[in-house]
Amino acid sequence: MTTKQHIEHTHSIEDIYFAGGCLWGVQEYLKHLPGVVSTEAGRANGASNTTKSDYDGFAECVKVSFATKLVTVIELIDYFFEIIDPYSIDQQGQDVGRKYRTGIYSKHTKHLEIAKQYISKRDDAHKIAIEVVPLNNYVKSDDEHQERLTRFPNDYCHIPKKTLHKYKQN
Repeated sequence: MTTKQHIEHTHSIEDIYFAGGCLWGVQEYLKHLPGVVSTEAGRANGASNTTKSDYDGFAECVKVSFATKLVTVIELIDYFFEIIDPYSIDQQGQDVGRKYRTGIYSKHTKHLEIAKQYISKRDDAHKIAIEVVPLNNYVKSDDEHQERLTRFPNDYCHIPKKTLHKYKQN
């Protein structure tokens, strides 16, 4: 049994979804965080259930499955803030457009309440442009987008390399 399989078997696992620009870099960064069991590139809160449609309101996001006893939602949000510009509207790095908006989504009301409290307690809360709303729809991205920067490490990424692998264990 691998370490991740052991964690999944012995811990409570929950899902939260983070949108922070191009999902390639967001997934590569988040998958290395302590307590993260798995990640999956996808689309949050679009109108369709397919990736074959034109843009339908979705945000590029990463589904993060995490062990609740190993990492908290607050810690995950702290990590997330390391890779985003929280003031930017519909843009992260060179990624521009509504699908690149910054957001935190979940089916757990508790996660959303924690995220809203986290933001409201910050000194810069009035400038933060992060959407914090329930996950109404999620579509897994096509295989070509899964683990993209693991497979093609020289592809474009808006997150600086030094930050991208800050938590990667060799």
